[in-house]
Amino acid sequence: MIAAGLDRSILKGAVVGGAINAVINGGIQFWLLKDHAPVALSVDGIGNDVHTVFGAAVPLAVSLAMILTVIGHLTLKGPKRPFWPEMAWLTLRHGIFTFGLLVTLAVIWQRAMGSVTVSLTAAVLILAVVAGLVAGIVNYMTLRTSRVAKSGDEP
Repeated sequence: MIAAGLDRSILKGAVVGGAINAVINGGIQFWLLKDHAPVALSVDGIGNDVHTVFGAAVPLAVSLAMILTVIGHLTLKGPKRPFWPEMAWLTLRHGIFTFGLLVTLAVIWQRAMGSVTVSLTAAVLILAVVAGLVAGIVNYMTLRTSRVAKSGDEP
């Protein structure tokens, strides 16, 4: 019963944190992309000089995943797992998983849809959604994994 209430609390915090991150990173991406409009979602080719939405999403998401894993662990109050080696490995896993997932989705998109150009507003919204989802999911997963179960908590 206690664990279920705690999980709801973690979920609520993750959703709020994800929304805040979406707004902040959306603003940052607007500032970075304002001179590049319209923006390509992807282009045909790995090596290119074109700024793309998926090209910006990958480093944004990977850095957010890794940074927020560390921050989530450090800010957790109460008993928690040691950072080394468990949470260090979790940080690395979050970064690798996020990288793999976004690159895979970008490649599938490029293969299925080809080169597509979107407006600055659409590009910023896509990047904000990516940042919000990554922030919320990583925060939830980190806090669930970091905390040490107390006796009486459900598994």
